[in-house]
Amino acid sequence: MNVRLRAVTLAVVVMLLAACTSMPTSGPPVRSNVVASDEGRAAPLPEGPQAGAGPVDIVQSFLIAGANGFPDEFVTARQYLAGDARQAWKPLAGVVVAGPLTYSTTSKTQVTVDVPVLARVDGDGRYTEAPPDARESVTYDLVRNADGEWRISGVPDGLLLPKVVFDARFRAASIYFLSADETFLVPETRWLPQDKLPTHVMKALLAGPSPWLRDAVVTEIPDGTQLKPEAVVITGAGTAEVGLEPAATVLAAKRKLFLAQIDASLRPLPGVGSVKVTAGGVDGVILEGAATLQQGPTPDVPVEMLQAGKLVSLAGGTVKPVDGIGSLEGLGIRYPARDEDGDVRVGVSGGSSLVTLPQGGKAGTTLLTGADLVAPSVDRFGWAWTATTADGLVAGRAGAKPVSITADFLQGRQVRSVRVARDGTRVAVISSGPDGVAINVGAVVRDANGAPQQIGEVIRAGSLLTDATALVWKDESTLAVVGRSAGTLAVHLVPVSGTTSALPEVPDLDAVAGGSVLYATSKDGMLRRYTASSWTAVPGVEGVLDPSFPG
Repeated sequence: MNVRLRAVTLAVVVMLLAACTSMPTSGPPVRSNVVASDEGRAAPLPEGPQAGAGPVDIVQSFLIAGANGFPDEFVTARQYLAGDARQAWKPLAGVVVAGPLTYSTTSKTQVTVDVPVLARVDGDGRYTEAPPDARESVTYDLVRNADGEWRISGVPDGLLLPKVVFDARFRAASIYFLSADETFLVPETRWLPQDKLPTHVMKALLAGPSPWLRDAVVTEIPDGTQLKPEAVVITGAGTAEVGLEPAATVLAAKRKLFLAQIDASLRPLPGVGSVKVTAGGVDGVILEGAATLQQGPTPDVPVEMLQAGKLVSLAGGTVKPVDGIGSLEGLGIRYPARDEDGDVRVGVSGGSSLVTLPQGGKAGTTLLTGADLVAPSVDRFGWAWTATTADGLVAGRAGAKPVSITADFLQGRQVRSVRVARDGTRVAVISSGPDGVAINVGAVVRDANGAPQQIGEVIRAGSLLTDATALVWKDESTLAVVGRSAGTLAVHLVPVSGTTSALPEVPDLDAVAGGSVLYATSKDGMLRRYTASSWTAVPGVEGVLDPSFPG
């Protein structure tokens, strides 16, 4: 960088800092709203330590250099460190996504940063939203170097990033594995650095699924497979070139299935239009013929609901009875649910019986009974899930005995809502207990016949919500949840891994249905559709309740 350009860059950074905060080196804590870069703007080049800078200035400048350290692989940020810390610090070991920081000097050689925590991302890109008002303190130890300048000798691994910087530097990417029966692609969301994103995605895919998902999915990428060269190359034509080794192992694997995993994981990334995979490096054998597997959200089908004791659907703006469904009179049916083909249709009768609906001239049958059954969810194997006060999660299917599903995370808790994802591999549950309400997502372990047996380790989503009553899957990686984050009940979009956001309020919100379009009902029976960032009443539709899509 020439002297004039360096001076201009430094002046811009100094003005940014001056506009945002004035940073004393002693005295009471001060608040900083410094943002190292705005989304959509080029981040300033990181600057090295300035002569005569005090301990607080050094810590603050180190954090800014870390936030902008991706282009030079954190070389400049390491200049702020002393001794062993310079080599030992691991910037990509994790990220704390933070609100405005407060700095204070706790001693002549120690600076403490008070951090409002919005989220945490581990070194493998697993994002965990923090609960409201979460905070932590991070302490930095400093020493003077041989020139008498302050440097940081004690520093935690990872990065401390303002949200706007995190959003600019990291991106959510779906890493795809296979359902146990190898018919569905199952996504796991990871938040990875935007710099060299395709390479980060491939390395995450090669490393395999997270522990919570591992027992319910498979990967056909052989153990020990390596990326050679160690980067995914994007050509000028937008082709992602992936070289895999050892060639013999790769060529002997189930090629169509692992190619489907690679293609599904890489093709959605910015700048990628196609994927080329070779065995034995980029000049090796070209692998072609990815399998066509099912994935994604529920297909575009009409929303169904109850109206005047009948099961009806909304198609083309018209409400009409669902074909083939017999009379529901006297059954006290609530919460209708179905599979994608409409072959399995169930509901809760009288609050205590999970029943199949009368269909095709056949009377309904009772699948199971229990107190205070929650709204059921029908998976792709034909099992209808619900929960009882006494037994927790249970499932029933016509012609089979009901099963109790082992779920250790629900010990001492009451299930409020359950919904199985379209892939049949993941399930989302709202439960309440002594510590409040929680939204968890876990993987479904099934027997050889597809019957659900167990939910193992779970992850938490939607930690910002202080209350939640019902949920559905909006798409393959996002839940729509009826709950509260502040004040009135509202529909919230809750990523399995990401930041919760509230949609506009619905007056007297009662229920939500998730699919290609979101629908919500209010307690007065009005149906609303979510389009163009607002809820709009569906003309001529009144007196409805319990809207639903397949699942």
